[in-house]
Amino acid sequence: MKRTALLRVLATTLVLACSAAGGQSTAPSDGPLKVLRYAFPIAETSFDPAYITDLYSRTVAGAIFDAPLEFEFLAQPARMRPNTAAAMPEVSADFRRFTFRIQPGIYFADDPAFKGRKRELTAADYVYSLKRHYDPRWKSGNLYLLEADKILGLSELRREALDKKQPFDYEREVEGLKALDRYTFQIRLAEPKPRFLYHFADSSFTGAVAREVVELYGDKVGDHPVGTGAFYLKAWKRSSRMVLARNPNFRDKRYDEHPPAGDGRLQAIASRYKGKRLPLLDEVHIAVIEEAQPRWLSFLNDEQDLIENVPAEFANVAFPNNTLAPNLAKRGIQMVRYARADVSVSYFGMENPVVGGYTPAKVALRRAISLAVDVDREIRLVRRNQAIPAQGPLAPQTWGYDPAFKSTMSDHDVGRAKALLDMHGYVDRNGDGWREQPDGQPLVIDYHSQPDQQSRQLVELWQKNMTAIGIKMDFKTAKWPENLKASRAGKLMMWGVGWVAGQPDADTFLALGYGPNKGQANHARFNLPAFNALYERQRSLPDGPERKVLMTDAARLMIAYMPYKVHVHRLFTDLAQPWVLGYQRNIFVRDFFRYIDVDATQQRGRGADGP
Repeated sequence: MKRTALLRVLATTLVLACSAAGGQSTAPSDGPLKVLRYAFPIAETSFDPAYITDLYSRTVAGAIFDAPLEFEFLAQPARMRPNTAAAMPEVSADFRRFTFRIQPGIYFADDPAFKGRKRELTAADYVYSLKRHYDPRWKSGNLYLLEADKILGLSELRREALDKKQPFDYEREVEGLKALDRYTFQIRLAEPKPRFLYHFADSSFTGAVAREVVELYGDKVGDHPVGTGAFYLKAWKRSSRMVLARNPNFRDKRYDEHPPAGDGRLQAIASRYKGKRLPLLDEVHIAVIEEAQPRWLSFLNDEQDLIENVPAEFANVAFPNNTLAPNLAKRGIQMVRYARADVSVSYFGMENPVVGGYTPAKVALRRAISLAVDVDREIRLVRRNQAIPAQGPLAPQTWGYDPAFKSTMSDHDVGRAKALLDMHGYVDRNGDGWREQPDGQPLVIDYHSQPDQQSRQLVELWQKNMTAIGIKMDFKTAKWPENLKASRAGKLMMWGVGWVAGQPDADTFLALGYGPNKGQANHARFNLPAFNALYERQRSLPDGPERKVLMTDAARLMIAYMPYKVHVHRLFTDLAQPWVLGYQRNIFVRDFFRYIDVDATQQRGRGADGP
């Protein structure tokens, strides 16, 4: 028997075995299964859209769930289109009423919750899924986004559940969220929100969840994601490995992309795959490899088909002077380089008695620490020139970012830092070489980090920077999900983390400082009335000069009070094996792999493991 035929038989046997075990089948491709293998550097936390906030869990959830809208994969600049919606929503002239009509004939992946019947997606599923973010039971990390948009009646329903300590009332209809018929739902807001639709292009946030699934799995629903998306979760070993497989119930959706006219490479990709049924892959295998070196070696050894954001310590080897290394080019490795809409920050816990507060002395402490941070050295030595200095909290690739804006955020001035500390009473009183607080109490900064190589290098740089100004810093290391949980509870003094935009608007980053977002996006727990007022005003305005001025003024307040030391905006470089076809990155499309293809014959010919 020929090798290809044998592999087809084995694949079919695997499918039947999976089905016999109670799992779903994966429709095999014409030939060996097409499998994309790559790795996350950080473990997932959950797959429940009402809970997750981290990038990696969102990536998996984005492949499983469906939002009404989506961003076009190859469009530049970013552009939305219908996904499960039959057309773009009807939006009132005052940006306060949004009416969505869902396509009939879209079905959830099979699950025991549906008791053997095909379960169609309806408008009521989106109403239920949005309400779940308001249910205190689920502790939604995205609630702040919806509450800031003021959907009529939902926040009041949540407060009633909290005040009366009773279950959230899903049956009660509210003015701001209604299913008008089986396939139509409408949202009404208290105030104009011109960019409200962006939320509905994020399937890891506003993707539809079936009520039967939540009721069956209860608190474990994050372990049992069931959606209408292109993939379902076939296998999962927590913090180790995830296998996504083609959803047999996925609707007939075809590749239809419209890249910029002048980009020949993207034009060729769009032409090659136009009309092909999505997803192009059969499975996606995602490993969790936290350390950079084994992740890099795994790619070089053909054990991974793709490496996202090549670890900075290997940048000079992989692409010296940002050009693909000749040895990799000879192997046919592909390089895709792009600016990420993100900020890398270290936040100060504003409710912490040591580093928090709004008095001049506390502000001076945070500003001195910021001035002592050598961002240029961080970029050169730790990030290997794969970043640019940040001047404030607003990031590239988003509306509101100004590349000409300059502030003190990126300044490195040890002399000025020492002078600020001296002026406000942070001096060494006992002669041990470390400064004390103005009241004579010890000054020790607890900085939380992760156990990966780059984090260790950043810790070393922090130690050197703080020693230079006489501040003692202790470092606490834990896994990322553990730090996230503690951070949401307000238990960390300082933590270094990245924040990535899910939509092409800089409001995402101003949300880090909005007081009502404490415990959600606002990990620093910053709460300044003047900032809150600016933030609320800019949200109600359409894009234009007036809104941009307000955003800049809000950013200046964050810089002045320094709840966040914003270090850099990262530049990412992805490498893909020659058998990965159609590869491109759109930073607002998390489930990019539905558009990616694999030449399975070439993949296996290089000794890559099969599924």
